[in-house]
Amino acid sequence: MAAPRERRDGGGSASLWAALLLTAVALRPAEAVFEPMTVAFDVRPGGVVHSFSQNAGPGDKYTCVFTYASQGGTNEKWQMSLGTSEDSQHFTCTIWRPQGKSYLYFTQFKAEVRGAEIEYGMAYSKAAFERESDVPLKNEEFEVTKTAGQEAHVRAPWPAPVG
Repeated sequence: MAAPRERRDGGGSASLWAALLLTAVALRPAEAVFEPMTVAFDVRPGGVVHSFSQNAGPGDKYTCVFTYASQGGTNEKWQMSLGTSEDSQHFTCTIWRPQGKSYLYFTQFKAEVRGAEIEYGMAYSKAAFERESDVPLKNEEFEVTKTAGQEAHVRAPWPAPVG
């Protein structure tokens, strides 16, 4: 795991957010067609670190992992959507709340892709609704990193600053 990055704004951790998008480039062409899938999971508050992962792609060669700690509210249903491009050269993992606004405050989060290299990653504090646009987190509120072993991350700096 890469070392935590200090927050430049000196504030708390990532505020409410509605979606996290990772687009990864497959390191090798996929051998078979992969049907897109969406898997529901519970995001649980309480400040404890939780993790959810899903394997996908031909032979389960890709893994998307979402690790987080959150506060406030009660359990929320979130979804992880996974898919590949028609040419099987791009793998996408999107973590989102289908009901829209979240009442949870994420004190830390990390999304990982294993089996591919991240080409694009973004985190949003608010997803588009009707005539509104997506609202991305500020650059200092998350980072995209690549590490050895075909693993890459989009994450908030952790541990989260206290106070």
